[in-house]
Amino acid sequence: MSSISVTAPSIRPSAAVTRLRLTARGRRVLLALAALPLAVGLAFAALSGGSAYAGGEEVTSSFETVTVMPGDTLWSIAEEIAPGADPRDVVDGLQKLNLLEGGTLMIGEELAIPAAYAG
Repeated sequence: MSSISVTAPSIRPSAAVTRLRLTARGRRVLLALAALPLAVGLAFAALSGGSAYAGGEEVTSSFETVTVMPGDTLWSIAEEIAPGADPRDVVDGLQKLNLLEGGTLMIGEELAIPAAYAG
């Protein structure tokens, strides 16, 4: 008869795991690299910011307005204030200038007329 012997493989301890350590200088470099995109964004925003009027005199702007009457729509107002223009362009200008969402109007509401169509 033959015999089979089973032996466990020899287990060798693995090499010690090396932990990554950051020195104070390494932490500063890592922090600077992480903050760099933020600094670039802030610098870009500061340098390309909008220009403001810094003159001594007062600047006022006035708009011609139209009061919404019962039955008025943006389309009818557009045809009234600019009969020679495309009503779609005039309606778009009215919506942008008056910050209107959709075409809902309130009776008695005053709408500013874009300068291109005023007069």
